[in-house]
Amino acid sequence: MRAATKWVWIFIAAAFVGGFLLMDTSGLMGRSAITPTTPVATVNGEDILATQWFNVSQQLEAEETRNSGRTLTLEERERLADQAYEQLVGEVLLRQEYRRRGIKVTNAEIENAARYNPPPQLMQSPELQTEGQFDPVKYQRFLASPLARQQGVLVQLESYYRSEIPKQKLFEQVVSDVYVSDERLWTFWRDTHDSAQVSFVSFLPESVPDSRVTVSDAEIRAFYDEHRKEFDRPARAVVSVMTIPRRITAADTAAARAKAVALKQQIESGSVTFENAARAESADTASGANGGDLGRGGRDRFVADFESAAYALTPGRVSEPVLTPFGYHLIKVDSRKGDTLSLRHILLRIEQREESAVLTDRRADSLARIAAAADDPAKFDEASRTLGIPVTRGTAIEGQPLTIAGAYVPSVAAWATGGASKGDISDLFDWDEGYAIARLDSLVEGGVPKLDDIKGEVRARIARGKKLDLLVADARTFATAAASSTLEQAAAARSLQVGKSDVFTRTTPAQGLGRLNEAVGAAFALPVGAVGAPVRTEDAVFVLRVDRRTQSDRAEFEAQKATLRQQQTSAYRQQRLQEFIQNLRDVADIDDNRKSVARAQAQAANLPALPLAP
Repeated sequence: MRAATKWVWIFIAAAFVGGFLLMDTSGLMGRSAITPTTPVATVNGEDILATQWFNVSQQLEAEETRNSGRTLTLEERERLADQAYEQLVGEVLLRQEYRRRGIKVTNAEIENAARYNPPPQLMQSPELQTEGQFDPVKYQRFLASPLARQQGVLVQLESYYRSEIPKQKLFEQVVSDVYVSDERLWTFWRDTHDSAQVSFVSFLPESVPDSRVTVSDAEIRAFYDEHRKEFDRPARAVVSVMTIPRRITAADTAAARAKAVALKQQIESGSVTFENAARAESADTASGANGGDLGRGGRDRFVADFESAAYALTPGRVSEPVLTPFGYHLIKVDSRKGDTLSLRHILLRIEQREESAVLTDRRADSLARIAAAADDPAKFDEASRTLGIPVTRGTAIEGQPLTIAGAYVPSVAAWATGGASKGDISDLFDWDEGYAIARLDSLVEGGVPKLDDIKGEVRARIARGKKLDLLVADARTFATAAASSTLEQAAAARSLQVGKSDVFTRTTPAQGLGRLNEAVGAAFALPVGAVGAPVRTEDAVFVLRVDRRTQSDRAEFEAQKATLRQQQTSAYRQQRLQEFIQNLRDVADIDDNRKSVARAQAQAANLPALPLAP
């Protein structure tokens, strides 16, 4: 029963984190100026408190930290803070919709659901299964046990169902009228099974001189006003960075392999089971908690070297150490049926040996003492000179990890665009591959730039559209010539190149043409062998000839129709639900105060703000 309780809590945590809106999708308040009533957002007049946001963000961070077995980067914290915010906003919108629709849940509904409709996560719990199948008797016995009541499991299940049952009722109301007709199924089948291959000549806007088009200031202003959202851009920061890498030597690699060999010998001698060794030693903490279990499945689940070694193993045997980009693995296949394997592994990362790690850590400590979070920007340069660490510069873009010379430097971009000011020096950032410290040299805030700042860009977009319009007339003349001779002859007369696509459907990319555009549509409308009129897309003007087209097999469709209807009905229901949820967001009055809340807390605590998306 105690073992089963673990799965209950896992289920409750997963349900809490996932949320209805994500079905298809820090720190204590301390000295912060944020009060218990400060809202991080207001949704249709209903406040979401900053304390709620901090708490949910913390819970998500704690769960991710447990799963990853390491400290999270600021980029990862940023993602989880966004997830927590979206979850809280979604919960408010749903509660408001329940009230509007009069959706309620009774105690009897909760009790019935808890007893006879257990959550999928619990049904998959090994302790509640018999011969690999969920055992209702074991589940009922668990619910009736004193342990379930003592540990508050029944209360947590009640809370879960009180939240989930209204969601299910709303779901049924939203999607109950979804029906996929035979005609709609046939259209979908044709879109994915009709195919075509074309030859084409493309007329590109780059071929038109700038002198042939003019763009007025009035046109620029009108275009900017109409397309403002398209010019919204993230903040950009120029940063100076010093890094201290944890350099892995051949000796470190040899030490990791030797540890794997010794662990294999212990397992084979019987002094430790593979499962217990995985729990104690595996760097893959997610599978390690389950005895190294990677589940059951077919090929193409793992990197090539790992998979080759796994399929070469006899069930029950432990592999020699297998090297992959993640480190050394010991693999054990529990069972095999055809290409389906049930297997376990133990991952041992290749890390610096203790003596090398100590030297690296001491150097990082020295860097932190001199420059970390210093008020004087010159301390950054002083640290570089004193320790002989070269300084590199890069551009950090809000919402994207920083890379310098092809190397990923975590946390710096989130710090630089999350509330830091020009001249600020970061704390020392620590990750698996080393340490880093950064100075913010300049910052351009995100948002929609003023027209004067992007006037040239707006002018270029308008000019491109006008060039495409001019090319339509030129392409029309060419198409007439091609229709009276051949596409190849007309192209040769004007020194143009004829392109040839691969075979494509209405929904797949067409080489040279693009995807889901006017040219792809024309390929399924023109007669085979005919040269069509010019087709203008956002990128070019095309003159096409359909060389081959294959029609869908109606008999094959009829044979697959029942399965297809089931799949498409499920897909359209999901689509309907997503559209409904998005519409709730679109029509809602939402005041997002995340940036001001995070910056107020950071300033009060003299810490970097919690990283946020725009």
